[in-house]
Amino acid sequence: MTTTSRAGHPLPYDTYREAVEQETRRFAEVVKGADPASTVPSCPDWTLADLTRHVGSLQRWFCALLTQRVQEPPRSRDVDLGLPEHAQDYADWLVAGIPAVAAVLRDTDPGAPMWVWGEDRHARFWARRMLFETLVHRVDAERAVGRASDLDPALAADGVDEFLVNLPYAGLFAPGVTKLRGGGETVAFRCTDVAGAAGEEWRVRLEPDGLRVLPPTGGDAESGPPTAAVQGPAADLLLLLYGRRSRHEAPFDSSGDDSVLDRWFTHTAF
Repeated sequence: MTTTSRAGHPLPYDTYREAVEQETRRFAEVVKGADPASTVPSCPDWTLADLTRHVGSLQRWFCALLTQRVQEPPRSRDVDLGLPEHAQDYADWLVAGIPAVAAVLRDTDPGAPMWVWGEDRHARFWARRMLFETLVHRVDAERAVGRASDLDPALAADGVDEFLVNLPYAGLFAPGVTKLRGGGETVAFRCTDVAGAAGEEWRVRLEPDGLRVLPPTGGDAESGPPTAAVQGPAADLLLLLYGRRSRHEAPFDSSGDDSVLDRWFTHTAF
């Protein structure tokens, strides 16, 4: 299975580096003082403590990968977490890790080749992945405490791209993706509030051996109508792809073959 990134993505590396710090601080601010035993509706069986530990642990693991410039799949995710004894202190623990994260991202050559689980086989993959892992979970935390969420449309659109171009490789931890196959059907996702009045669109083709993100222009890009499509504001579309929204909700306009969309969302939920 192969993919081709859309023109205009990814964003400049410094954008990810700065946004990771901002999103981490926002996440910590949401959970600080909240009951760590509170449930997280969008992450079944998780509490706020679990969610905070997950974000902080992944950030530290990503930093270890970047520091070591790993070239092969790691055999373990074990890193020195320095996790506090009490869950009430997890927010401060998360913030305390920001300088180390910032230093690693600042000192990393984004073009350095290294092992990744997704499409872009360079160090910059991990900065981009860290951002959207943190951003989406920040929204999870906000929902858990009853806060409204605000997402920058340009960042959200880049998150849509990051999700889709890496999805064919996600079977490593989301086995349902490996069952998402077809006979050439195309699914289109369109942001209605980014890249001018025309919006920004991604098309994915379901093939017998898996899924493939089509290039935006030229090559084998589809020029006709897709088999099925969903459009909406970038922030909502990002959360839809991550299973935090339903395509039947008001912000979205779906068209085409409903069975193809049902199959998509059934197999991409993780």
